[in-house]
Amino acid sequence: MNVSKVIIRMFLAWVALLAAQMVAGMIIHVSTPPMPNIFRWLMLSNALVVLALGFAALRSEWKGWKLWMALFAVPAVIATVNMIEGVLFLTNVTIDWRGITALTVAGYALAAALWVPIFRSKSNNLDASEWAIPERSYLQKLWRLAFCSAAYVFLYFLAGMIIFPYVRDFYATQHIPSFGQIVALQFFLRGPAFVLVCLVLLRMFRLPGLSGALAVGLAFTLLSGVATLILPNPIFPDAVRLVHLCEVTSSNFVFGCVVGWVWGPTQRIAHHATALA
Repeated sequence: MNVSKVIIRMFLAWVALLAAQMVAGMIIHVSTPPMPNIFRWLMLSNALVVLALGFAALRSEWKGWKLWMALFAVPAVIATVNMIEGVLFLTNVTIDWRGITALTVAGYALAAALWVPIFRSKSNNLDASEWAIPERSYLQKLWRLAFCSAAYVFLYFLAGMIIFPYVRDFYATQHIPSFGQIVALQFFLRGPAFVLVCLVLLRMFRLPGLSGALAVGLAFTLLSGVATLILPNPIFPDAVRLVHLCEVTSSNFVFGCVVGWVWGPTQRIAHHATALA
């Protein structure tokens, strides 16, 4: 596929996401404080979402409901687990968490339905099973899931300790859960959920080894960090939001690379990809 066709598809997908969000907004009404120039930032945020998901979709051989499910689930899961953390951490902020979550999920559901025909690729001669994440025993899957979830907890606290002096005053006004509650939330909910998100991206990109790990890391950090925190919001003052932007993008990029590397295709797949190049 040439560059001009890719640009056209990305532009159409960007317009489709904006349209889907507008339709969702007409159906689900959420009362939020007015934010100046928010539409400009929303257009930029949507462009980053489309960039990350679009390249994954263009490389994937999935079609129909499988492609819809992937394109919907990845951003919807990220948004939902982030909202759950917001509910637990930002208890002194008056936000309609349920309404915002419903609006966001509905927007992605509608957008994904429009993205399927936009990103639908031609059939290829590759055996889909050749590019599947390698079959592993239950124990092998379990230790990988536990290791990646633990890595998420480690990176979460490491990045958090680095930026804490810059956000201490803000969080002094909030009710922070206990250390054990934070660890449980990250290890048992956000960690596993983000592992699954990264696995879907890895399967869509169909890249072996380091290439796959880097692609997953970049796509995941665009979706979970940059696109989310680049938007001004009534929750964080701009100074706090930008600090969190640096924190989340760096830690999530490393996390995505770790998941892509630990779960990625075997050398047999890499050899197969090289032979087809």
